[in-house]
Amino acid sequence: MISDGLVTGEDGLARPVWAATDPMLREYYDTEWGMPVRDERGVFERLSLEAFQSGLSWRTILAKRPAFRAAFADFDPDVVAVFGDDDVERLMADAGIVRNRAKIRATITNANATIALRADGGLADLVWSFRPDATPAPRTIAEVPTTSEASVALSTALRKRGFAFVGPTTMHALMEALGIVDTHLVGSHRRGTSGVWASQAAISRAGAASASR
Repeated sequence: MISDGLVTGEDGLARPVWAATDPMLREYYDTEWGMPVRDERGVFERLSLEAFQSGLSWRTILAKRPAFRAAFADFDPDVVAVFGDDDVERLMADAGIVRNRAKIRATITNANATIALRADGGLADLVWSFRPDATPAPRTIAEVPTTSEASVALSTALRKRGFAFVGPTTMHALMEALGIVDTHLVGSHRRGTSGVWASQAAISRAGAASASR
């Protein structure tokens, strides 16, 4: 059954259309997307993959993720930061990843910028510092934002720190993936499950309790 962009599966769980049928996307949606990631390597990996995704489908990137991890030393910033021209050519010849020279070089640039950030708290702390005071509560796919004041500010801050391919739309996608904002549709079985934001039921209960005082 489809309602407001949600599909109720045979397991009785409601998911958005994009995650309802493809097994790989469904698994990613159910177990990863929007769950908190707070470690440096995890944030660097997702930042890198979101940059590679620009102009492509997320499914393409997800299918290639094992190859990306192998090609980029499991996204260890210390290893990627010292990649040279030979590594760039190696990566350009790797059919398992997205062979985009600018994005490959940006990943190396961003690894160096990640290392430099350690002196000021680190990449994860910086990215999470842009968590907004409230998260969207979209009821349909059309209501899901693709950018925000927070993502614009994060993009600006990262660019000042020397990062590349970190535009506001890409940073909004990163914030969704990391759980910094919760853009699961209201009614989805994943809404409010990250522990970062209260569930809609909890918000409703809190509002009702406040009103009764």
